[in-house]
Amino acid sequence: MELYRDTPAAALVTLKAEGNLAEGISCKIETGKALGIELRGATLRAEGDLDFRGTLGVSKAIPVGFQDIRLTFDLDTDASEEQLETLLRLTERYCVVYQTLVRSPALRISHRTLSSKAP
Repeated sequence: MELYRDTPAAALVTLKAEGNLAEGISCKIETGKALGIELRGATLRAEGDLDFRGTLGVSKAIPVGFQDIRLTFDLDTDASEEQLETLLRLTERYCVVYQTLVRSPALRISHRTLSSKAP
C-alpha cells in the first residue's frame, strides 16, 4: 500500500478479457425487419481501468471500482458500415449488462444474524 501512496500511477491497472466466436456464427436481431449479419469470426475485448488506491483504502478521494470500461468488437464480416452501426446501436440498447451498468440500478444491502442458541 505504501507503493500506491508514494507512486499513485502504480495503482492504476487495466484489466482485460477476450473471447472469440466460433466459425459459422450468425447474428440476427429482430427489429421489425430482419437484420441478419453473417460473421466468419469475431473477437470481443473488454478492458477496464481500476485504481487500487480506492479499493485498498489508500485514498478516500479515489472511487472504488472501475473508472473506465472499453468494449471492442473485431468482426470478420462483409456487412456494410450501415449494418454494423445499426448492430452496435441495437447492442447498446438491448444488452442487459450494458444497460445495467449505464443506468446504475438501486442496490440494497442487508444482513441477518443466525444463531444456534435456543430461545
